[in-house]
Amino acid sequence: MTIFSKIIAGEIPCYKIAENEQFFAFLDIFPLVKGHVLVIPKIETDHFFDLPDDYLTQMLLFAKPIAKAIEKAFPCNRCGISVVGLEVPHAHMHLVPINSADDLNFTRGKLSLSQEELRSVQQSILAELHQ
Repeated sequence: MTIFSKIIAGEIPCYKIAENEQFFAFLDIFPLVKGHVLVIPKIETDHFFDLPDDYLTQMLLFAKPIAKAIEKAFPCNRCGISVVGLEVPHAHMHLVPINSADDLNFTRGKLSLSQEELRSVQQSILAELHQ
């Protein structure tokens, strides 16, 4: 069972953004920038492109309102999307508020946010998501 499966099962706490029958979205606790969200399928598949075709389609549709909420909640040119998949053997996509392509550089240092800061980021996204 991956760490992401444990998060879905509620065994590990997270800052949840959205959930449906197939997908789960939550804050990256070591984000590139404030507003960095992970979107994961509830099925445990290591490689992103090994997901069934309908999951790939539905995952983008699930992520779309979250990306729009991120763009409203944080000053940025757009919400970038990245599939790296090296950190956890569970398919996932990153939604990151960006102003340049370099903002998606995963070799940069990550932020270390307090629980209060993470809750604030979560509430900012949720406020825009539920409008």
